[in-house]
Amino acid sequence: MYLKNKRKIINDPVYGFISIPGDFVFDLIEHPWFQRLRNIKQLGLTNYVYPGANHTRFQHGLGALHLMDMAIDTLRSKGAEISPEEEEATYIAILLHDIGHGPFSHSLENSIISGITHEDLSLLLMKKLNEEYAGKLDLAIQIFLGSYKRRFLHELISGQMDMDRLDYLRRDCFFTGVIEGSVGSDRIIRMLNVVDDTLVVDEKGIYSLEKFLIARRLMYWQVYMHKTVIACESLIVNLLKRAKELADRGIDLYTTPALRFFLYNRIGRADLDSDIHFTPALIAANFTRLDDSDILVSAKYWADHSDNILSDLSRRLCQRDLFAIELQDSPFPVEKVNELKARAAHLMMVGNEFQDYYVFTNSISNMAYTPDATEVKILLKNGKTEDISAVSDMFDHRFLSERITKYFLCYPKECR
Repeated sequence: MYLKNKRKIINDPVYGFISIPGDFVFDLIEHPWFQRLRNIKQLGLTNYVYPGANHTRFQHGLGALHLMDMAIDTLRSKGAEISPEEEEATYIAILLHDIGHGPFSHSLENSIISGITHEDLSLLLMKKLNEEYAGKLDLAIQIFLGSYKRRFLHELISGQMDMDRLDYLRRDCFFTGVIEGSVGSDRIIRMLNVVDDTLVVDEKGIYSLEKFLIARRLMYWQVYMHKTVIACESLIVNLLKRAKELADRGIDLYTTPALRFFLYNRIGRADLDSDIHFTPALIAANFTRLDDSDILVSAKYWADHSDNILSDLSRRLCQRDLFAIELQDSPFPVEKVNELKARAAHLMMVGNEFQDYYVFTNSISNMAYTPDATEVKILLKNGKTEDISAVSDMFDHRFLSERITKYFLCYPKECR
């Protein structure tokens, strides 16, 4: 009988050689639902701004798994008792934390699916995998949700300095070439410790942690909330909204089968917990066939559709003919917005009721330090712990947790 070698070594461009920690983890990586993440870019349309940003959520999942392996080894070396079952469950939770992401990041959540987040879908898929593997993900799901008694395991997955953030900052920095986002993930992980069931950082790691928080803030403004990236994401959201509107009116559109399911049906949060309209299994089956290619292939065909709005938005996406965008610290005057809407309606030859597809304003915000998450504690040399805001000579808590908000205005370049 042929026995497959599951202890693979992967050559990762960011970390070098990384190992898969366990046979069951390997089985999950090989599962079609995780392999689907190869076809979903980590940063959506950010490659329209930074051409190198073509890395995938598959790569990010493996990177976060590698960092979790390092974190478990570090905590054990410092006396934290972590059972083999807890170790495997934590690996599974971090590996699958993004499995519910749809094409182009959050564009699906803001256009054709109502009230369902990628976290909801990740949990749904983890539950379905748990059924498939006869309960082997029970503990992983508890850790993922934060309901397991050992809190620090959840903090490694979702916290101020979790393995998710440590990987995506370093990986996104690497592929975009934005060096300001570079973080010393190895150093931070080696400084982790556990006190009273909470994740803390050894005092000598405070400078690496400060650099991490600065890097996160800079990456948000230079990459994740770059104004052209916002213009790209806004375009694809409006494109999908228009497709959904036409589908709701019964107009036939070329789509892949997976995309058709979500365009021509109303899928809401309640459907994930009941079988009234669509079973969770049916939603999972269609969602796991959906990736970036479904949107891009459909948009290529929609560029020739008889609906002027759908065809124009699709052409703009395919040809990178993006909206102009302005960014400022205060809301835009209503008069300016209305003037641009009137001009767009005339130039695009659309009715006033369709102005919002072309001219719209909203806000974005950025916080380096999430105030509603567990505070970052520093383990002092005397054995006591203090919040970073009380120990760091670079930050105060107000600066760390202050929400910086900017307002943007999008409109066709022809309206200038």
